[in-house]
Amino acid sequence: MSRLHDLLWPLATAAGWIVPKRYIEQVGDEGFRRHPIGLGPYKFVSHTPGVELVLEAVETYWRKVPHVKRHVFISVPEGTTRLAMLKRGEVDMAYDLDMLAAEDVKRDPKLQLAFSGGIATFYQDYLDQWNPKSPWHDKRVRLAASYALDLQALSDAERLGMSPPIGNIIPKTFDFALAREPLAYDPLQAKQLLKEAGYPNGFDAGELYPSPPYFSLGEAVANYLAAVGIKTQVRSMERGAFQTMRAAKQWRGICVCGSARYGNAATRIEETVVSTGTFAMGGYPDIDTLFQQQDVETDRTQRTALLQRIQELMLERVMFGPIWLYIWPSGIGPRVEEPSLMKIDPYPWSAPLEDVRLKMS
Repeated sequence: MSRLHDLLWPLATAAGWIVPKRYIEQVGDEGFRRHPIGLGPYKFVSHTPGVELVLEAVETYWRKVPHVKRHVFISVPEGTTRLAMLKRGEVDMAYDLDMLAAEDVKRDPKLQLAFSGGIATFYQDYLDQWNPKSPWHDKRVRLAASYALDLQALSDAERLGMSPPIGNIIPKTFDFALAREPLAYDPLQAKQLLKEAGYPNGFDAGELYPSPPYFSLGEAVANYLAAVGIKTQVRSMERGAFQTMRAAKQWRGICVCGSARYGNAATRIEETVVSTGTFAMGGYPDIDTLFQQQDVETDRTQRTALLQRIQELMLERVMFGPIWLYIWPSGIGPRVEEPSLMKIDPYPWSAPLEDVRLKMS
């Protein structure tokens, strides 16, 4: 067994853990944060926030003895730096590469390209749709913005074609999800809808916020919108500022947002659709009522009907403009025999971690 370096850019974190009661009582919450204890195949060694996390194998783990003795997870936000470290052999895996870096991996005979994901969805969030004075208040304008995007071309340009276009912001693999085909690219229909809404020459839509670090996706969406007359100004910011502004609901215009929250259709609806949602800028009383009903419904058939009715209303009212199901490319170094990607589907990182294997030297 040997040591494996994993280079990651974290998309989301755990919402809650089951923890040992006696240990928490002994060391307190702060002590647990400094040295957590769990039940997995690896034990905590050290953590430098924003730099690295070091884990060592539990040799007596019940499922199997982990193949790799030591994992070092290194946080490096810049994709070009992640790729450079992979090529120099400083790390063995580099997660979430952009298209240029992925193409570079494909050209390198020493490296492999692998894909994983399937949990996050990206979409246009029309932040001003609740303002009667805003053009976004008109459903036809929101529908025009959806017709304006060539979703497959965006996937080809940004994700090597691996992120499939979607017709619903909830992944179709989720329990209670309502499957819908994505809208076809139709700029002529988009312009016609804008004309019918009273904007034959388009309009100034204000700012467009791309979810970090997907700034090139934001620029591409802005270009497609501009082609049909919806003019935006892309405002990029670092992740902390973006999340703070989003949670505070301080923004206006349009967001190219994403969600990677696990669960089922209800968890995604709770986050962005109901009026009390963490990221919701508004809502509808009938949807709020349906959500409250499903929350206490114990009959699965009835709960499915309630949640799918909510999704039908979301789509009818064009609350969002779905873009794609996020699939990302990762670079795999020459020492890795089994990266253990997508053995758990959907899950974007290596898992089960004890299945990761290095080649015998």
